[in-house]
Amino acid sequence: MPVEVFGADYQFLPREEILRFSEIEQIARSFVSLGVNKLRITGGEPLLRKDLTDLIAKLSQLEGVDDIAMTTNAALLKKYAVGLKEAGLHRVTVSLDSLDPEIFAAMNGVGAKPAKVVEGIDAALAAGLKVKLNTVVKKSVNEHGVTDLVEFASERAIPIRFIEYMDTGNVNGWKMDEVVPSTELLEALIKDFPLIPRDNKLGSTAKNYHLETQQDGFEVGFISSVTQPFCSDCNRARLSADGHVFTCLFASLGADVKGLLRRGATEAELLDFLSAIWNKRTDRYSELRSDSTVDLPKAEMSYLGG
Repeated sequence: MPVEVFGADYQFLPREEILRFSEIEQIARSFVSLGVNKLRITGGEPLLRKDLTDLIAKLSQLEGVDDIAMTTNAALLKKYAVGLKEAGLHRVTVSLDSLDPEIFAAMNGVGAKPAKVVEGIDAALAAGLKVKLNTVVKKSVNEHGVTDLVEFASERAIPIRFIEYMDTGNVNGWKMDEVVPSTELLEALIKDFPLIPRDNKLGSTAKNYHLETQQDGFEVGFISSVTQPFCSDCNRARLSADGHVFTCLFASLGADVKGLLRRGATEAELLDFLSAIWNKRTDRYSELRSDSTVDLPKAEMSYLGG
């Protein structure tokens, strides 16, 4: 959430427009009844939401949910890690683009420092939460630090995923020549780490690798939605804070499920609504990406989450 966009004068969404926890729970229950078994809380930054552990506790009670995760910048994770674990959270994905303070501050857009993130990561591990790292790689900015990040993840026996710099939203100034292809990163890392491929599940966004000598949770993954799109087996739906369902990270518009709920929809009507969204989806932005698509309006990452 860059400060030049979300500064002190930014007009945020009125509180009454934000989904209530009870509404999120109701929508999640419907998705689970349709076959969803993994839920992720994301943002913006989800730990800024007051009483978030109450929502985690509600979602953890849904029959059929096998996994509850959260994506976070970890700035507040040290404070809340134990409570999140006790509420039923299973794991966190932490954004960590560099261990270098200056590069990290520049990439997160608000001047934050990596030391606080590292404290949050270690607090989460101490609390019994599983941790995964996400690193967006931007050419000539942070690719020279990926080896240090792999060593950091290996020391803690946690997975790390390197994500190609993507044209999400409209404010990040994306250019194709700033993308570091995953194949180049893998080629560079193999010189220091003898990575071998894992069997990847259908619907997985990452191609994962591990060390034959280290089987305790550490692995390196690559999300290559620019150079190797995976739209054909995408199985993710996103619910925005203002109650819209999106079936693609690069979508412009979502379907208004909050309006349906607040008009008094029955459970059957909600199920029909969500089923229709999923069955009629045609999103293939990453596969169709070209000079004619990159400038199309898209929802910001801070609105949709990861």
